[in-house]
Amino acid sequence: MNWLFTVLVVLIILAAICLVIAVLLQNGKGEGLTTNFAAANQTLGVRGAANLLEKVTWGLVAFILVVSIASTFALRGDVDGKSGSAQDEAIAGAAEPQAEFPTAELPTADPAAPVDAPAE
Repeated sequence: MNWLFTVLVVLIILAAICLVIAVLLQNGKGEGLTTNFAAANQTLGVRGAANLLEKVTWGLVAFILVVSIASTFALRGDVDGKSGSAQDEAIAGAAEPQAEFPTAELPTADPAAPVDAPAE
């Protein structure tokens, strides 16, 4: 793995944690955790805080999607064209010609020769 993939995975994990927090803060069918944050409700209003949390939630979802796709391209290979993937190396190794299995030549029977009769 290269350093770019590691950075992207860390960003995805941080965004996922923030997403969990944003979802927990939203109002559900009952009262959500937003009732505990009076400062946000006073500044933005109850509906304003809910709209902001909804926008943050969708933004985090989009961020995770884009960074996840970018991380797949980060795994493709290094800049110099070498692939660090063990799967790619296994595929390249399988494409190499394998040594033939040693076989012994079978004796060939002469079709003109008489066949021995079974002993009685």
